Amino acid sequence: MYSYEDQARFECTLWQKQMMDKPSFLNALSKKLQNKINTWIPEKVHNAITVAIKQMMRAVLFGAGHTTAQPVTAGDLQQREMSVEKRIEFYRNTAAIEGGITGAGGILLGLADFPLLIGIKIKLLFDIAALYGFDTDNYKERVYLLHIFELAFSSDIHRKDVFLKMENWEEKSKLLPDDIHQFDWRNFQQEYRDYIDLAKMAQLLPFIGAPVGVLVNYKLIKKLGNTAMNAYRMRIDSLSKTKFLVE
Repeated sequence: MYSYEDQARFECTLWQKQMMDKPSFLNALSKKLQNKINTWIPEKVHNAITVAIKQMMRAVLFGAGHTTAQPVTAGDLQQREMSVEKRIEFYRNTAAIEGGITGAGGILLGLADFPLLIGIKIKLLFDIAALYGFDTDNYKERVYLLHIFELAFSSDIHRKDVFLKMENWEEKSKLLPDDIHQFDWRNFQQEYRDYIDLAKMAQLLPFIGAPVGVLVNYKLIKKLGNTAMNAYRMRIDSLSKTKFLVE
């Protein structure tokens, strides 16, 4: 009979294979179209968006730590993941309510959803990291959070590149620069923007904005939570090949 750890390892292995899969024809076509559209946008607009998202993410990343719980040091994987799933459910419902309210409020409130949702997502990642026992006061752990975020909301083409950066993180993190400015913010913001553009544009429309906001935000948080769980399962497995749990 399989243990919970065996089942988690199996699910994580399937997830890792999915991360390395070749992009589907439709996804590749969609990405090419989006890239073409991006070439029509003036460079100064791209730069402005990059700076805005960079500052927004930095503010949330280096501000959220003040209210984030300390790393959990006790409990096996099953106990930890029960707590993780409860946090995902809480933030999923919170994001859905927020999306419904801003979606019902027209364009101005709809635009406000963008930074609010980013804040919810990053706070969820901080909580998940702590529940798996990782200390987000460490700058390199926060870079890992950025990679999880990027992995969840990237095209199939870019996804593989991000995933490869996250494999064997303990070794690769030693090579990280100490300056967060050297993170590839341009690709980060463009992939995220391209991923959610159509859904968020629909949220700005009259009458349908509220239900779209609820559904889209619910699904985005669910996807981020699943990505984070498997990303930390992969970390734990690489740290302890004989036991799939945090000691």
